[in-house]
Amino acid sequence: MTQTTSRIAGLQPELEQIAAANGCELVHVELKGGVLRLILDKPDGVTLADCEVVAKHSSAWLDVADFGKSRYVLEVSSPGLDRELYKPADVARFLGKLARVAILDPENGKKRTVIGRLHELQPAESGADGDAKVVVTDDKTGERTEVLWKDIRNARLEIEL
Repeated sequence: MTQTTSRIAGLQPELEQIAAANGCELVHVELKGGVLRLILDKPDGVTLADCEVVAKHSSAWLDVADFGKSRYVLEVSSPGLDRELYKPADVARFLGKLARVAILDPENGKKRTVIGRLHELQPAESGADGDAKVVVTDDKTGERTEVLWKDIRNARLEIEL
């Protein structure tokens, strides 16, 4: 675990509580290039007011927790229309939606991208997220691609108009 990852892991439970207290779910937290980014979601959509109140409360808590030993910018936003899928539960939530899935083949190390519908999520017998199987079906060809979650490098919804 890197130092940045452990810093985020230490912050996440309290930030999740702050988001939940304001009617939101904290979907993702990342610290990259001096930007602490909080991604929020809620069933009826995240508003600017939601982002503002979570940012205000999170900023106050981060000050008390002495997080800002170096300069950083706090950014709070919604996942957007082309939201990234961070965990298998996100796939389950968006079954039937069009997605772009970047896969790293564990046998040959080659990366490929599949664009198709999130067709199925098969939970792992072990209960480990990484062993869950994601099935993506190409709308045009009907080709099914089955991949383990741990072999997915990036997955995000495609914008459909």
